[in-house]
Amino acid sequence: MTEQERTGGPPARGPRAPKERRPTMADIARHVGVSRPLVSIVLRGVDGASEETRRRVLEAAAELGYRPDSLARGLRSNRTRNLGVVFALRRPFEVELVEDMFPVVEELGYHLLLGATTPGRGQEAVIDELLRYRCEGLIVVGPELHGHRLDPIVEEVPVVEVGRSVTRGPVDVVGNDDALGTRQAVDHLAALGHRRIAFVDGGANPGAEDRRSGYRAAMADHGLAREIRVVPGGYTEDEGAKAAQTLLAERLPTAVIASNDLSAIGLLDSMLRAGVTVPEELSVVGYDDSRFARLPGIDLTSVRQDIPQMAQLAVHAVVERLDLSPRAPKKVALPPQLVIRGTTSPPRPERAPELGAR
Repeated sequence: MTEQERTGGPPARGPRAPKERRPTMADIARHVGVSRPLVSIVLRGVDGASEETRRRVLEAAAELGYRPDSLARGLRSNRTRNLGVVFALRRPFEVELVEDMFPVVEELGYHLLLGATTPGRGQEAVIDELLRYRCEGLIVVGPELHGHRLDPIVEEVPVVEVGRSVTRGPVDVVGNDDALGTRQAVDHLAALGHRRIAFVDGGANPGAEDRRSGYRAAMADHGLAREIRVVPGGYTEDEGAKAAQTLLAERLPTAVIASNDLSAIGLLDSMLRAGVTVPEELSVVGYDDSRFARLPGIDLTSVRQDIPQMAQLAVHAVVERLDLSPRAPKKVALPPQLVIRGTTSPPRPERAPELGAR
């Protein structure tokens, strides 16, 4: 008896064949002998193509296997008006950003479908799922540097990236001036009298490179180039706690700037457990000004990103590409604002070494 006969189900599948390349608008344009923008006009249901061209493009799209579920967009009345957002479920900043997208999307008459990435569910799988649900545009928050290449997706739907620019092509980018944010943190701490200011790095995460370079430049501008100290870290509490152990094993600075709030919270917890008082012995600054930073028990000084404005700009950018004439891609970097709370204060005066007995 075969496995299928015994179980009544389909036979077990063998190894998957390699994925074939997904047909793009450019493939359809070459097949029909028209321009790619004209193919886009047909598939999005925008005026500007003759009925004959529209028929030939739709037939070619079906023949080439260009996302059959999306072909209904060729008729305006059958548009889904779904927008997909790809974000990391474990990052409070990204969750808050998505929350602020909902009222903007609803005001514009669209629907927001959520695609959350997790350690076991990468960006590629999330994007494929959103496209199967016929999302007409994608907003990708903190796109992966070494994950799924978005370049082919741009041929199919408008894409907006939030946090950093990764993809080539007509992609809008909405972000924060991260270098200015860490400069504001250094300026604040230097004005309080701190000189030994360390920085917990964010690794390859969105914005981390600019935050690191802003810290270095600001320290040099304050004449503190010799005091620059970058500690390996990341965007999680565990990585912040690990950075704290590195700092505790050496000469403790008087102030630390963490690459984001979660890292700062992990660092704070480790320091307090080690008996280091904050801010008396160590001032701490976070980044993002997430809701965790605002909790009374944490009261974290942090660099605020304008999350509502970023959400609004990202949604409007993708809708403009769907509903208006083609335009050049734009890149927006919003200015941050340092929010001072209870984790920063002037450094404690260093005690002079005691004189030995004569």
